[in-house]
Amino acid sequence: MIGTMSELSSIPMPETLGVIAGLGSYPWQLARSAHAQGVKRVVAFAFKGETERVIAKYADEVVWMHLGSLQALLDAVQAKGVAKLVMAGQIKPTRLFNLRLDAKALAVLRTLKVRNAHTIFGAIGDELRAIGAELLPAYCFMETEMPAAGTLGRRAPDEREQADVQLGAKVAKVTSGLEIGQTVVVKEGTVLAVEGFEGTDETILRAGRLGGPGGVVVKVAKLGHDMRFDIPIVGLRTFKMLKKAKISCLAVEAKRTILLERDKLAAEADRLGIAFVAFDAAKTEPI
Repeated sequence: MIGTMSELSSIPMPETLGVIAGLGSYPWQLARSAHAQGVKRVVAFAFKGETERVIAKYADEVVWMHLGSLQALLDAVQAKGVAKLVMAGQIKPTRLFNLRLDAKALAVLRTLKVRNAHTIFGAIGDELRAIGAELLPAYCFMETEMPAAGTLGRRAPDEREQADVQLGAKVAKVTSGLEIGQTVVVKEGTVLAVEGFEGTDETILRAGRLGGPGGVVVKVAKLGHDMRFDIPIVGLRTFKMLKKAKISCLAVEAKRTILLERDKLAAEADRLGIAFVAFDAAKTEPI
């Protein structure tokens, strides 16, 4: 498994890159960035009802299939001659309970004692490896969108917000390590919400309902995170949720969070008066 940027730097630039494309703008932004960095051919493996159709503008080829059809994915990867792939974008959490899985997917699930993002996507990676394809880290071609530690907008966190960031980072590292979630919302030293199965957006809104204005959202990558999938991502949709919940500060883990259209995110933080910062998790004392 490839897991660090230093390891990634030693990988030759692939002529063809496969993008397993989930929800949101991340898949097409990755495809665009891959082309800009020298990849000649991008093949997107897209899911009906999930992947944004704009992916066709940035990928050279798009193969559409139903989510849950693992055999169709494996067959398509082989048919297109794709040896290097990146998983990009999310899958709606609730879909895990109403998917129509094919026989291959069911067989893989039956081998898993625990079912979460790490085990499920790891098993898919194993199936791809068995046909000669490799899953690269999800940040491939998006390294410039992973910020170093520092203030990302005009406003830095105030003393109260900074204390909440520290607490949130500690709690989020513990909860994410238990496969609970990567996002925690804190206000004045009280943990308002921990991300559960509902996902980040609903967690933020729930915190707003519980604590009112002024919450601090902290997002991390879990301890021992497999960087091939499920990397923390922040986009403009996240800021819509922050506005609705009247959040005062957003803190993300430096070098382990992808910011989609980061200049627009900084501008939106400034417009809303939200403190926007990336923090070094290594400097956060464990609980």
